[in-house]
Amino acid sequence: MCGFVGVRRFDGRAPDAALLQRMSQVIAPRGPDAHGLIIQGPFGVAHRRLKVIDLSETAQQPMVDMALGLTLVFNGCIYNYRELREALQARGYTFTSSGDTEVVLKAFHAWGQGAWARLHGMFAVVVHERDSGRITLARDRFGIKPLYIAQTPGGVRFGSSLPALLCDPEVDRTIDTMALNHYLCWHAVVPPPLTLLKGVRKLPPGSSLVIDAEGQGDLHTWWQLKVEADPALARLPAEERESLVEQALRTAVRRRTVADVPVGVLLSGGVDSSLIVALLAEAGQMGLQTFSIGFDAAGGEAGDEFHYSDLVAQRFDTEHHRIHIPSSELMDALPATIAAMSEPMASYDNVAFYLLSQAVSRHTKVVQSGQGADEVFAGYHWYPQLAEVPVERAAAAYEQVFFDLSPAALQALLRPEVLYPDASQAYVAQHFRSIGGSSVEKALHLDTTVMLVDDPVKRVDNMTMAWGLEARVPFLDHELVELAGRLPVADKLHDGGKGVLKAIARRHLPREVVDRPKGYFPVPILKHIDGPVLELVRDALHSRAARERGLFQPHAIEAMLARPDQQLTPLRGSRLWQVGLLEMWLQAHAI
Repeated sequence: MCGFVGVRRFDGRAPDAALLQRMSQVIAPRGPDAHGLIIQGPFGVAHRRLKVIDLSETAQQPMVDMALGLTLVFNGCIYNYRELREALQARGYTFTSSGDTEVVLKAFHAWGQGAWARLHGMFAVVVHERDSGRITLARDRFGIKPLYIAQTPGGVRFGSSLPALLCDPEVDRTIDTMALNHYLCWHAVVPPPLTLLKGVRKLPPGSSLVIDAEGQGDLHTWWQLKVEADPALARLPAEERESLVEQALRTAVRRRTVADVPVGVLLSGGVDSSLIVALLAEAGQMGLQTFSIGFDAAGGEAGDEFHYSDLVAQRFDTEHHRIHIPSSELMDALPATIAAMSEPMASYDNVAFYLLSQAVSRHTKVVQSGQGADEVFAGYHWYPQLAEVPVERAAAAYEQVFFDLSPAALQALLRPEVLYPDASQAYVAQHFRSIGGSSVEKALHLDTTVMLVDDPVKRVDNMTMAWGLEARVPFLDHELVELAGRLPVADKLHDGGKGVLKAIARRHLPREVVDRPKGYFPVPILKHIDGPVLELVRDALHSRAARERGLFQPHAIEAMLARPDQQLTPLRGSRLWQVGLLEMWLQAHAI
């Protein structure tokens, strides 16, 4: 787990070493243990390393193999690297390190574009071929690891962080108005390849991009998810399907224990993270460290779920850490949390993950986390609402339960010159037309392959890596997700959602943890905006920068500020926080 930045020029000039150093400094928190930089003709790359697998100097990056003519930078973790290493050794490859980085490099040499599908894990990779001058960029199936790209007149820049690319004055900082409309309408989701800036794009998950020596690019999708019930699987007894899921989850959790440092768990007290703890305990892991966070109550809403996380920690005798953050500390952390975002993310729990990661990083470098279970196993409240909807009305029904703003509301908020009122509706409709399955299955596919990537997954990466903490997500093991996609919808929808997971959990967890209303990472003062948070948002939206940017209708902003308690979306988010967060992010990065 690390971070990297780089430049490939096509104008005959060498990369600017000082620029690479500045870009590298931005991503320094992602890899506090080591730093490397190399320039090879028109190609230059810098790397920041977090030592998790092979702690020796032989695994340093950038990794150069002179005999094979390859230079590689890699961010992530390959859980089956030992098996791949054995396969490569059988083909005659030799190794000088014991980690996964060299395995990725030699897998690329052996199998080319076929290497990515062999990797079990999370990764963003860039490979430079000395002899051809080509570079290849690749990203894992669920975009767990970020990879941003900026095309400029002189070449291409790439990196693990969007703000790092902004160190280069050649990168276009103009706001992408299509992305702006997605952000405001689709619960802060901006689907790839878009970002909020015209000059920066992100590589879609499950894809690779090959750029030749002249700068011509070829994008290839190497993995696609199918979410559609398999009739053969449906004919099996329900208990047998349940057993298949349990074994796949057990394998996913075990895979993510691969490390040369201890692996802890972010324990919210919900079913998902609690089940991870249970399966680790079942596997015999001793001295497991677990971590929970809570905040002050606000607006009559509790700010923690310590009761449930305590039950799990006691059941499995973990070394448990309760972390309570008073509202004053939360306020103090908001600017740094916003600065740590590669893209603006409006979910309240960004600051929770940021502060939790800060505390956890004092104890360990690696944790497992329960993200992804709700999108894969239908844990959200909107999936049952779609169960009886005909497929021809699925897109409209999805928009009704998920989108923050209607086209009319978006039109009232944005100035006409930046308005694309139907952008998100058109995207969802096209996505639903391009895949099979029922209305629920279409929604699960969209949420797993797009929404999950650009909201929960991005949030976990950005906030944990801000403190050099590696977060692993077993519910996004691709074999588990592919199996879930083949299950009958009823297996996922029953029991209020995540039915098959709850059935498994009842054999491992206290019933009180399983049979309770769904909880969320509570940060009440960002939902019930008042006091210092309201003043923070007001100052941002009244600033000279905001006025000169001219994105919003002034009367709409004033109406929101006058009635902050009336701005909740269908998903119980705050429209006012979403708008204010956007402006604060733009100012944090001088855009």
